[in-house]
Order: sequence, then C-alpha cells, then structure tokens
Amino acid sequence: MIETIAFNDSKYPMFQTKGHASEFAIPFAKHVCKGVGLDIGCMKEEWAFPGAKAIDKDFEDEWDAYNIPREYNNCDYIFSSHCLEHLPNWVTALDYWYENLKTNGVLFLYLPHFSQQYWRPWHNRKHVHCFNGDEIESYMKDKGYINIFKSGVDLNNSFIIMGEKI
Repeated sequence: MIETIAFNDSKYPMFQTKGHASEFAIPFAKHVCKGVGLDIGCMKEEWAFPGAKAIDKDFEDEWDAYNIPREYNNCDYIFSSHCLEHLPNWVTALDYWYENLKTNGVLFLYLPHFSQQYWRPWHNRKHVHCFNGDEIESYMKDKGYINIFKSGVDLNNSFIIMGEKI
C-alpha cells in the first residue's frame, strides 16, 4: 500500500513529510560532487552527503548557510538539499557559496518544486520561498556557471539543479 497525504484536493506520497529528502538526490550527486565539500542544511549529520562537512543552523557550532568554516573557503563542491527555501535571502546565500567554491567547483541543489502545494510559503510557514527551477537556472547563468543541468520534477515533488563555477 502506498501511504499518501492529502492537501487541497491533491494527493502526495507520505514520505514527503518525513524529511531526509537528500536521499533522492545523493545517488546523482555522487557522480559530480567529489573531493572536499560541504552539505549545507542537511538537518542531521547522518543525513549529510557522504564525505561532506555537514553544516546546519541547528548544530551546536557557529556554522550555517551564511558562515562556513575557513578551511572550506575553496571547496570542490557544495551540496544542499531542501535548504534554500528556508533562508531569508537565497541570493545572498548562493552568492556566498559561489565565493567559496573553487574554479570548476560544483554547486548541486535539490529543491522542493512549486508543484507541491503544501510546501508553498503561504501554506507552510517554515518555507519563505518556493521555486520552479527557472529562477535558479537564470541566477546560475547570470553568475557565469557552466554545464548547468536542471531536472524535471521527481516523485518527491523536487528537482535537481547543478552547475560548475568558472
């Protein structure tokens, strides 16, 4: 039996309510996120991208999306799953992450898609933004990223977008 939840006359898989969305993106990220990197917004260390330094505002340290450890100021990749929608200023965060990626470094984002009605900020107050991917893709192009790839919406009502800093 497939467990579901209902919201506004739509059904969604129950697993969308459990957290750890990164489990759906990690298999793809393993192909491009190599070397020394960060997982920003992983919520729990055991949910972090394998081998990455786990960063989350709820950890008992000083690090968060706007303040990463100095030793990661030239990292090979930044992986982030279901984090950007919670940040007050996603552009400021992405600018900061860009500054901390080395040339040819990979930005790998897994984000909730606008299609999941409950995740929209006016329904879920934990989210302050909602995305369809076009705005992130436009930002990345304007910033000069190359090899930008954006997936479609998956069964977790989320999408992947990744690019390489030049």
